[in-house]
Amino acid sequence: MEFNICLLPGDGIGPEIVEQAVKVLKAIGQKFGHEFVLKQALIGGEAIDKTGFPLPEETVEICKESDAVLLGAVGGPKWDNIDKDRRPERGLLGIRKELGLFANLRPAKLFSELKNASLLRPDIVDKGIDLLVVRELTGGIYFGQPKGEEVRDGKRVAFNTMIYDEDEIRRIARLAFELARKRRNLVTSVDKANVLDVSQLWREVVEEVSKEYPDVTLNHLYVDNAAMQLVRDPAQFDVVVTSNLFGDILSDEAAVITGSLGMLPSASMGEKSPALYEPIHGSAPDIAGQNKANPLATILSVAMMLDYSFNLKEEAQAIEQAVQNVLAKGYRTGDLLEQGKQLVSCSEMGDLVCKEI
Repeated sequence: MEFNICLLPGDGIGPEIVEQAVKVLKAIGQKFGHEFVLKQALIGGEAIDKTGFPLPEETVEICKESDAVLLGAVGGPKWDNIDKDRRPERGLLGIRKELGLFANLRPAKLFSELKNASLLRPDIVDKGIDLLVVRELTGGIYFGQPKGEEVRDGKRVAFNTMIYDEDEIRRIARLAFELARKRRNLVTSVDKANVLDVSQLWREVVEEVSKEYPDVTLNHLYVDNAAMQLVRDPAQFDVVVTSNLFGDILSDEAAVITGSLGMLPSASMGEKSPALYEPIHGSAPDIAGQNKANPLATILSVAMMLDYSFNLKEEAQAIEQAVQNVLAKGYRTGDLLEQGKQLVSCSEMGDLVCKEI
């Protein structure tokens, strides 16, 4: 089978880690008989340097014509002092908007080989961490109107509006239930319904959607309790669905309890447009170009792509197993290095994963 993928290497370590992901894609294609047609485009700081804009129209067109998009990273201190409307991060926000990507999927899975890297107590870690945060990405307080800053009674005030309509809630809830069916059939919806009117509607609509999925168990948690439970007992969670603001915070908390941002992939999905896959870490300009970066989050993002966009579950599992095998043999990039393990470079890690495949 043939699949068209747009590559957006971006800035900092982005080109290095995407290069390793491409190696893995080619290894999968060779093993399973698929052809991955790759087109590269500009985004972020690199795009600013070459075109003056963080998201050129040509990039948008290539992305829309593709079956999936793989992003490396955007941003860096080089572009910190330019106009905020032209900063590299605007490219990422822009492509999400152009593709209508309303859901951000952030798995937090702890490989047993890396349990010493977790910040949690060993008895908590031993129960396992394998959860998926489904964050609504295009609504809520980040986009609600009215918003702004003004002077009232001689004092500066600023305001944002948290707003959701029932259709926005319904579509993210349905996605969460569908994903739970592919995992362990448990959805935890996180809100603040004891205080916020918008969260009361959120809870009502999620309850309505749950009736369409009688095989999936639904729980509700207030966001403050959810934050506590993620640290106290992360093993209780399967799929967590929540709003834009709460998801922004909880997905980062879920990520850090696994011990390394260098291991965690993500996906941003819409209803019809190609999904966007990327590692959750940043562009790490301090190590860019030094062949030190950990490419495993990007490689695991490819596994998510094969699973969610192409329904190639066996191929996705082959990547995940290859990563686990490499870790089990004691190979580590610098961010994961511990006593008794072997330090490898970014490119060496990519080669090792390909060898296991």
